[in-house]
Amino acid sequence: MTTRLPLPNWKRTAALLLAVSLTAAACGSDDPEAAAGVDDQTEQAVEAEEAMEDEEGSMEDDESMEEDSMEDEDSMEEDSMEEDSMGEDSMEEDSMEEEGAMSEGRPTIDITFEGLEPLGDNFEYELWTVVDGAPVTGGIFDIDAAGDVVFSSDQDVFYGHDGASDVVISIEPAVDPDPAPAAAKPLGGAIADDGSFTLGTSHPAAFGTDFADASGGYILATPSNGPDTDELSGLWFLQVGDDGPEASLNLPELPEGWVYEGWAVADGQPISTGTFTDGAAADDFDGFTGPGDVPAYPGEDFLVNAPDGIDFPINLQGGLAVISVEPADDNDPAPFALKPLVGEIPADAEPFTNYDLGTGPVFSGSGQQNNG
Repeated sequence: MTTRLPLPNWKRTAALLLAVSLTAAACGSDDPEAAAGVDDQTEQAVEAEEAMEDEEGSMEDDESMEEDSMEDEDSMEEDSMEEDSMGEDSMEEDSMEEEGAMSEGRPTIDITFEGLEPLGDNFEYELWTVVDGAPVTGGIFDIDAAGDVVFSSDQDVFYGHDGASDVVISIEPAVDPDPAPAAAKPLGGAIADDGSFTLGTSHPAAFGTDFADASGGYILATPSNGPDTDELSGLWFLQVGDDGPEASLNLPELPEGWVYEGWAVADGQPISTGTFTDGAAADDFDGFTGPGDVPAYPGEDFLVNAPDGIDFPINLQGGLAVISVEPADDNDPAPFALKPLVGEIPADAEPFTNYDLGTGPVFSGSGQQNNG
């Protein structure tokens, strides 16, 4: 903005001095025409001063008008900003109301689980509904020590979806950059016309089997440290045949994202024998085994490098032999909840004797999708 300053005082002073000077000169002259000329000049000087004053007044009026205009513009801008702010607040409120309305209008799911266990800090469960073949998330959760659902977000219910055909449970990393379901899906079920569903491992999105036909056996022995030495401290998932060790495990092939794992449980402490995908071949672990040769089947001698809190060699009589199904990325030192085969090791178990594995605990769920 250009600011116009008032007419400087020195201009007024110069005009007045000029008028005084001319008047004095006229008084000292005998020439009437000169005096008249001086009067004219004096009158002109006064008129000039008045003109300058008028100009100053005009300039001051202009300045006042500009200031008023600026104030009006500032006021209009402030009003506009306030209106914009109110508009933004209104849009945010509308957006929040729309989100709330979408959640309120969405179907909810009531569900109970059997066999699910806590996943720990590194993984979490996620519920999905399948709509036109595409997964839609319905909630992230874990299971607490009492077996109850604990949501990992601000929601307190599972959400369904109109037109959903299936419900699927996946196991996701706790820090998950992928918005799609992970390959590890332990449970799934089709939604009936009345909204009810039953979750099981036999759903095509899960394992495609209920493990009802799974079977197997085990022996106690420690082949890696020579005969008749600590034989009750080794667990091998095989059977002794007429011609030597034979495969004992009958297990379905697992989908991507899953592996089997063998376990010995002594004094309530599970100890892994290693993971595998083929029950007729060696597993991926031999860290507790002695220096000698061992059969090419899943199993382990518990002789060296004992975990904290356990002393090797360990007597496995009265414990458990377990085959679990584990997420391929699992790093939990305990078995996952899905245990298709479990066998109690007799308190009087003998080495090199075939013992059968039985079916494990139920691993399932059921629920109802409610209309929105």
